[in-house]
Amino acid sequence: MPTVTRYAVYSVLVALIVLALKTAAWGVTGSVALLSDALESIINVVVAAAAFFALRVAIQPPDANHPFGHHKAEYFSAVLEGVLIIVAAFVIFREAYFHFFAPVDLGAPGLGIAINIVASAINAVWGWRLVRVGRKERSPALTADGLHVLTDVVSSAGVVIGVFAAVMTGWLPLDALVAAGVGLYVLSAGWRLLKESVGGLMDHAADAVTLERIRKGILQEAGGAIEAHDLQTRHAGSATFIQFHLVVPSNMSVSDAHVICDRIENKLREMVPGARVTIHVEPENKAKHAGIIVA
Repeated sequence: MPTVTRYAVYSVLVALIVLALKTAAWGVTGSVALLSDALESIINVVVAAAAFFALRVAIQPPDANHPFGHHKAEYFSAVLEGVLIIVAAFVIFREAYFHFFAPVDLGAPGLGIAINIVASAINAVWGWRLVRVGRKERSPALTADGLHVLTDVVSSAGVVIGVFAAVMTGWLPLDALVAAGVGLYVLSAGWRLLKESVGGLMDHAADAVTLERIRKGILQEAGGAIEAHDLQTRHAGSATFIQFHLVVPSNMSVSDAHVICDRIENKLREMVPGARVTIHVEPENKAKHAGIIVA
């Protein structure tokens, strides 16, 4: 089983454990703030499962109907995650509204807070690991899952502080206000994730650092050519598609031009993991005297 798929399975199991703990914390206290934390954990379970299925599709090799591969399947998982996070935020707002005007006494707050802290510690360790593996394997779905889990850790810390303050002050509506604050935080996180994921579906170009690395790779290995212009890039899951026009001397043989292209392709694959390179060779009368000037 590939690394990303294996971690997606582990993520579902961890999400279920954390959900059980946070539900228990809400059950022993009746706190709406802890309920909001448990609701977000339900989203974690759904998202982890969606990431698993998306990764199963994404790793499939190209076929007749999908000649460029299935990489974008991961972005659908990330978009689903963003939508569900936003839905969870509005559910939290609803609960906070009703509990603000009709607060309930908190039972066994110490035990509930302790259980929630244990769940948050598990999430912190796992979220950090997911982000690290997701970025190493260039997996948008796994990275998005990890970032969401870390977001959950931050909101959980706010919940614990808020419940503790409500108990210390005796002002029970504070519990609902904390829940509303969590909802705002969750809403902003969902919106950011949704925006980034839609960007992936819309063939967002490579970032500035990667683009500069591509330019350097072309320049290093294009000896014998004249220039490279019309460089275009796009991300699709773990793949980065790179295409450009390479201008060579008119008297250069096809074989020699092919050697230059091979050097460039090998260099780009070395410098940009997951690179898919397409080079269009042109004679020197097509030179634009712009882009990457080699000679």
